[in-house]
Amino acid sequence: MIEVTATPLERLSGEGVSIWLDDLSRKRIVSGNLAELIATQHVVGVTTNPSIFQAAIGSGEGYEQQLADLAVRGVTVEEAVRMMTTADVRDAADILRPVYDASHGRDGRVSIEVDPRLAHDTTATVAEAKQLAWLVDRPNVMIKIPATKAGLPAITEVIGLGISVNVTLIFSLERYAEVMDAYLAGLEKARAAGRDLTGIHSVASFFVSRVDSEIDKRLTAVGTDAALALKGRAALANARLAYEAYEKVFASERFAALESAGAHRQRPLWASTGVKDPAYKDTLYVDELVAPGTVNTMPQATLDAVADHGVITGDTVTGGYAGARADLDAVAALGVSYDEVVTRLEQEGVEKFEVAWEDLLSAVRTSLESKTGEESKGVGAE
Repeated sequence: MIEVTATPLERLSGEGVSIWLDDLSRKRIVSGNLAELIATQHVVGVTTNPSIFQAAIGSGEGYEQQLADLAVRGVTVEEAVRMMTTADVRDAADILRPVYDASHGRDGRVSIEVDPRLAHDTTATVAEAKQLAWLVDRPNVMIKIPATKAGLPAITEVIGLGISVNVTLIFSLERYAEVMDAYLAGLEKARAAGRDLTGIHSVASFFVSRVDSEIDKRLTAVGTDAALALKGRAALANARLAYEAYEKVFASERFAALESAGAHRQRPLWASTGVKDPAYKDTLYVDELVAPGTVNTMPQATLDAVADHGVITGDTVTGGYAGARADLDAVAALGVSYDEVVTRLEQEGVEKFEVAWEDLLSAVRTSLESKTGEESKGVGAE
C-alpha cells in the first residue's frame, strides 16, 4: 500500500510507472544533476532525441575541449556529432548502471536515436542502430527507431539481433499495433537464432500532447459548444486505448510462448508529456496516465511540476476504455479525421527531428571550422 504522506513522484513510482527524464546534456552529467535526480526524484531512465542534442550541443557548454580535439583530427561533421552524442549517452548509462542492475535491465536505460534522415530507409536504419549500439557499448542503451513504415521491419531486424529498442514517434492505434507485431516478430527471430531473450528490452513511445494540439486546433475551428467541450480529451483517450491494446497483445498465446523463453513485455512509454496549452494543468499527461508497467518520460519542467503538485490517485487508465472510445467517436462525429491527424503528426514528427538534426550539424560545423581556424592561427606564432 502506498503511503498517503508519500511525495507525488514516490506515489507515481509506487503505482508501477517508471519515471524517465526526457533530456540530457553534458552539463547535467558533469555537474552531478543527473545523479541527483536519480537519488532524489525517482528518475530511473533517460531519453534523448535530435532536438534535445541540438539544444545541448548547440549551446557549446561543456563540449569545447572535445570539439577542439575533433577539429584537430579533421573529422567530418557527422562523425563529430556521433562522437559527442554517444559520449554523453555512454556517461549517462554509467551513472544509471546501478538502477539497471537493481531492476534486472527493466530500467536504468538511456535512449539514443538513429539519424532522423534515415527514417524512411530500413536498411540504413538497421545499420545505424548496430553502429550506435557498438559505439555506446553499454548494456543499458536503447536505440530509438521511429515508427514509420520503413521503421517497422527495422525494429524486427534490430530486436532480432538482440539490441534493445525504444520505438519512437507513435501517434496512432493502428501503427502501435504494427509496432507490437514488429517487436514480437523480432523476438521470434532472436529466439530462432538462439539468442537469450532475457537481455532484450523494448518500450513503445506513444506521443500524447501533440495529439491534443492538432485535434484541439480543429475543434476550435468547428467552434460549437460540443466541439469546445472535447478539447484536451483526445490525447488521453488515444493513450488509454493504446494501453488496452497493449494488455490484449501481451496476454496473447503468441507472447506467452515467447515469455516462457524469457521474453519481456514491450512497455508503453508516454512521450510528449509536457502540456502545450497553458490552459491545461501542467501535470495533466502524468496524473491522467497512471497505469502499471508503463514509463512516463518527462521534460524537466514537467518533472518539477509533478514533484511539486502532481495528483497521483492510483490507476487512471484501465477503467476508462469505454469513455476513451466515446471521446474519439465524438471527435470523429464532428468531422475531425483521426487518420488525417495521426498521419500528419507522424510526418511532422520526422520532419521536426530532421530540422533539429540539420541545425545541430550546422552548429557543430561552425564550431569545428572556428576551432580549426584558431589552430591554424597558432601555427608558427612563436
